[in-house]
Amino acid sequence: QVQLVESGGGLVQPGGSLRLSCAASRSLFSIYNMYWYRQAPGQQRELVAAITSGGSTDYADSVKGRFTISRDNAKNTVYLQMNSLKPEDTAVYYCNARYSSGTDRRDYWGQGTQVTVSS
Repeated sequence: QVQLVESGGGLVQPGGSLRLSCAASRSLFSIYNMYWYRQAPGQQRELVAAITSGGSTDYADSVKGRFTISRDNAKNTVYLQMNSLKPEDTAVYYCNARYSSGTDRRDYWGQGTQVTVSS
C-alpha cells in the first residue's frame, strides 16, 4: 500500500505560480509512474501531467509551456510547478501513482489539494 499526500495548493492571482508536492509513503516510489490530475466543479477529472519511472514527461495541451512535472526519488516526492496560472486552472489537483507488471497492478490516489486562481 502506498499513501500519497499532496500539499502546496492555495489561492493565487492570475499570472502567479504555485508548486504542488506529492509525498509517497514507500521507498519503492521510483518504480511508479506518477501523474497529476485535476477536477474542476462539475467537470470530469482530467490528466494534467505525467512522469514515468524513467523520467519521461507528458502534458495536457492546456498546460504545456506553463506546468512542469518532476520527481525526486530520494525524497519519494513528485512535484508540479505551475506558472502563468489562469482562472481556468482552478480545480482540485490529485496525485496518482501507478505500477503495472504482468498481473501485478497497483493504483493509488492522494486526497487532493485545492488550487484557486482568482483576483
